[in-house]
Amino acid sequence: MSTDALRSSLSGVLPDARKDLEALARIPSISADPAKASEVRAAAEVVAQHATAAGAATVDIVDAGGAPAVIATWPAPPGAPTVLLYAHLDVQPTGPLEEWTSPPFEPAERDGRLYGRGAADDKAGVMMHLAVLRAFEGKPPVGVVLFIEGEEEIGSPTLTALLDEHHDVLRSDVIIIADSANAAVDVPAFTTSLRGLVDLFVEVRLLERPVHSGVYGGPVADALTGLCRILATLHDDLGDVAVKGLHVGTSDTPDLDPDVFRADVGLVPGGELIGTGTLPERLWQRPAVSVLGIDAPSTAEASNVLLPRARAKVSLRLAPGDDATRAEEALTEHLKAQAPWGAEVVVIPGTAGEPFALTTEGSVYDLARASFADAYGNEAVEMGIGGSIPFIAEFARTYPGATVLVTGVGDPASRWHGIDESLHLGMWEKACLAEALLLSRLAP
Repeated sequence: MSTDALRSSLSGVLPDARKDLEALARIPSISADPAKASEVRAAAEVVAQHATAAGAATVDIVDAGGAPAVIATWPAPPGAPTVLLYAHLDVQPTGPLEEWTSPPFEPAERDGRLYGRGAADDKAGVMMHLAVLRAFEGKPPVGVVLFIEGEEEIGSPTLTALLDEHHDVLRSDVIIIADSANAAVDVPAFTTSLRGLVDLFVEVRLLERPVHSGVYGGPVADALTGLCRILATLHDDLGDVAVKGLHVGTSDTPDLDPDVFRADVGLVPGGELIGTGTLPERLWQRPAVSVLGIDAPSTAEASNVLLPRARAKVSLRLAPGDDATRAEEALTEHLKAQAPWGAEVVVIPGTAGEPFALTTEGSVYDLARASFADAYGNEAVEMGIGGSIPFIAEFARTYPGATVLVTGVGDPASRWHGIDESLHLGMWEKACLAEALLLSRLAP
């Protein structure tokens, strides 16, 4: 198929792909919520139906004891490489519904953007792959393995088992992961570094049972105050992570405009950026620690008692070059060492994922740069990302000879995981064209 014919074919399938994206985004496939397991399954079934309609030779919904994944295949023509196209169909919880401008699972277009949970992360990636396959009328010029996961938003806990069980089917020469962001709606980006992730729970125990705060307060402390004191030690006065032993990297990427960055992130008036170093360094090459939640009575339910126990979930992002196991040990040691007033501090490990850095040399990246420049009208840039996608390192370890390419279906305004998540529809169409051109040029 010539380039002009491919562009024409893609233009013809995009309207229906857009409708199918909206339909997929209406499914509340929240993998973190056990009550939504049937919705995750429903989303997988919809994707499988689309893959069948797009001419897949085989389509299977599989699992390895976790959420379902879809694996569909288009065999390679003689002499052509095989390309794995990855995205995920599960989404994050919505957060407070009243804060959304429109309901999160009722996709709505405003000013050229499609708003809804999963509209960008990552159902846009799912439907981008399917739109491209439709543009080739079910006969792509290379072999394709479509791998759509159902539990990325909870750390891909069974991905290793899935790769093990379906190792030969998923084996590919090129792996395209559509689960990142572009530098701007008209500037494509290849993500080349990702931070790792360690989550854990820290629990402070100070009493055998709740006691009256008026009768015993003074000489007796409460667990919640003790927990707050521990959590306050995670940063130094400048806002840098105070846990010793973590890797800190550097970046030669030009610094970002702090005022633009503040506006993009939505800092309140007077809110300060924390930490030291350039913004790219703080975002991509240095650790970051956050308190994601605390188990404690709400203010509406609080009573005059000293709490015997309190628990928090702590999330640590790791700089590329660090090791998740070693970082978890360092964070655990820090939390236990800060125990106030003889409190018992118990640390319970959660999820972990390794940081990763990609090399961008070779013919695949050369073809990708040309394809993305043609589609977007601007050269692709290389950038890091502060988020963690642990499965990328897993893919690279499992298929060491494959070239891994991490592409963007979001932009700085997409608000992934946040309120009013959205997809820039014009950018999405360019992303579809870029991937279609790349597959065409990968053919012998």
